[in-house]
Amino acid sequence: MTFAEAAIAFTALFVVIDPIGLTPIFVAMTAGMTPRERRAIALRACLIGGGILVVFAVAGEAVLTFLGISMPAFRIAGGLLLFLTALEMLFEKRQPRREGRKEEPTSDPSVFPLALPLIAGPGAIATMILLTDGASTIGAAQAIGVMLTVIAVVWIFFQLATPLERLLKPTGINVVTRLLGMLLAALSVQFVLDGLADLSW
Repeated sequence: MTFAEAAIAFTALFVVIDPIGLTPIFVAMTAGMTPRERRAIALRACLIGGGILVVFAVAGEAVLTFLGISMPAFRIAGGLLLFLTALEMLFEKRQPRREGRKEEPTSDPSVFPLALPLIAGPGAIATMILLTDGASTIGAAQAIGVMLTVIAVVWIFFQLATPLERLLKPTGINVVTRLLGMLLAALSVQFVLDGLADLSW
């Protein structure tokens, strides 16, 4: 992989994963948490998301083929799951955490929806499959290195969550959460539409 190819791969993954766009979503989903809890969730989400993308980079389409899952079906499933998260944000289902009360362990957003499908979403998975399809071992390793660099950028942006929350304050967080809920709902619908468009009827 030449420098130009690495730059193209980095740009493609950066646009697909969108660290800048994920940051306010991370802020909304971890509102009311301590900086230490946020750091743990950010690290866990990035490690899991990166791990998922490594698996697909190494195994490629074989994983989906083995399970009998097509990429369009994967896009549709990801869109439906993301839509459920959007509904939670729109209708303030996360209010108990914002008020400082303990929630069930399943409220941890590091695995879902941060790692999957926001970081390691259908677009990022498809991009990794394309980057490593037919590549040599060295080429695949370089593609994985580029992807991990983008994941590191995601982690860096997540560290801005606490100062960003202080800037927005509770009212601002509430407004941003509802707005992002609408955007996530639209994004989830787009995932479903893309999957339906790619299906071979």
